[in-house]
Amino acid sequence: MKKSFKAWFYGKFFHSLCKPQYKKRGVSNISGIIKEHKNIYARAKEMNDEKLLSSYIMGMYFIAMNRVSGLSPEENYQILEDGLKESAMFRKGLGTAEAYLDEKRMAARYEWAAESKKRKGENNWVLDVLPKCAEYDLGYDYYECGICKICKDEGCPELAKYLCKLDFMMADLMNAKLVRTKTLAEGADYCDFRYSLKR
Repeated sequence: MKKSFKAWFYGKFFHSLCKPQYKKRGVSNISGIIKEHKNIYARAKEMNDEKLLSSYIMGMYFIAMNRVSGLSPEENYQILEDGLKESAMFRKGLGTAEAYLDEKRMAARYEWAAESKKRKGENNWVLDVLPKCAEYDLGYDYYECGICKICKDEGCPELAKYLCKLDFMMADLMNAKLVRTKTLAEGADYCDFRYSLKR
């Protein structure tokens, strides 16, 4: 994958979150995780969707965590989740449910979904956006997932399902409700995200 400042920044960001969590748990080979992440990045297929670049980089970093740390996927997931929850920058970037679900953002979302179907990057996400209805305020159907793709490319498709859990954590931090009944990571034909304001 081509180098970019944003990709570099996201890699540094995830490492800065996880490093203190590893130290708490007595994991010593932290520099090895950075090195493995760089190796994965160097051979990763292109993903040119700016909206989900951070998720793609996070997928690579999670793979590196599991290869180097000596901890289980469950433990590595908890390290990542704890780091994200403790990050003021991450919380600020998420924003509020009201802002996230603002209908003024729908036109841009429809454009994003249409662009995703052009599959300009081999490891892009492909999705549909669903408007507000009686059951939810915003829906997404994801038919392809960059995290699933990079995990498959790296021979560890089983790791993708752990990162799916972060979606619920992020919704909760925004004070939004997320309902999802199936995921690509667990063998479904698509992921059905349904967001609503907590009432």
